[in-house]
Amino acid sequence: MSEENAGSSIREAVGVFDNAETMQAAIDELLSSGFDRAELSFLASESTVESKLGHMYEKVRELEDDSSVPRTAYVSKESVGDAEGGVIGALIYIGAGVLIGPVVAAGGTLAAIAGAAAVGGGVGGAIGTLLARQIGDRHARWIEEQLHHGGLLVWVRAWDADREEQAKEILLRHSGRDVHVHALV
Repeated sequence: MSEENAGSSIREAVGVFDNAETMQAAIDELLSSGFDRAELSFLASESTVESKLGHMYEKVRELEDDSSVPRTAYVSKESVGDAEGGVIGALIYIGAGVLIGPVVAAGGTLAAIAGAAAVGGGVGGAIGTLLARQIGDRHARWIEEQLHHGGLLVWVRAWDADREEQAKEILLRHSGRDVHVHALV
């Protein structure tokens, strides 16, 4: 264990990325190299950071080594897509179910039940699509906010000196800047 590691049991590598694509490439390599999703964290939304710190920040560089800064867990692009699809699908079923119930209770024909399901499913799907778009828009706004303040901040928890070096190398290989290791206080 290096002298740098002495006295601190929890350390993390940190890096800043200039775009979502290079950050995602670094994340993909970190995950395929054995880092766990739980070991990755990102700067929380601008409003969350401002609320927690009590002031606005100018650049992410100010926050790189501040362990009190609120963070968010890693959420893959696929998970965002899954959430969007889940919202749409659930609301299709709910919409269809809401309209089918009264038609069945009233003794409606099979055609009437099918029509009610189609209308209810269509309305539910439309609402679900709007909600799903908000999920994707929120993620895009988060990226935009971070880039506005100087980049996408990524922290990688490392439990030993070898993992620290591996995390730093991966962050650097994918155009991470200001890559370094610091102790969590």
